[in-house]
Amino acid sequence: MQLNKKKLIAFAVFCVLLVGYYFANKYIGIAVECPIHFITGYYCPGCGITRMLFSIIKLDFYQAFRFNPLVFILMVLYIIYFIIKYLFKANIKVPDKALYGLIAILIIYGILRNIPLFSYLEPTIIH
Repeated sequence: MQLNKKKLIAFAVFCVLLVGYYFANKYIGIAVECPIHFITGYYCPGCGITRMLFSIIKLDFYQAFRFNPLVFILMVLYIIYFIIKYLFKANIKVPDKALYGLIAILIIYGILRNIPLFSYLEPTIIH
């Protein structure tokens, strides 16, 4: 199984756009707020991803984890999956049940991070 050139190009474009957005945010103040949080006031499972990626750009992995622990962990697992599948050329297929389980976990996570008892799951700044 060979690495698809279109996927590499898409990833490179994503990285360039992310770094560009990071600098636009840092120096000009351009920021896009989560539409779900803006409309409802609740955190969705993805709230904090942009700040998490900005923290990774700054190599602040602890803060990145604090912004969105679930997505941070999923990102690490995907990187491991990617390395095993494409660099070691292993033939791995993720079962459909695992994907359904992941959707359930994301929904539960989205609910929990809005309950005061689990306020530590909110995408807050530690510094």
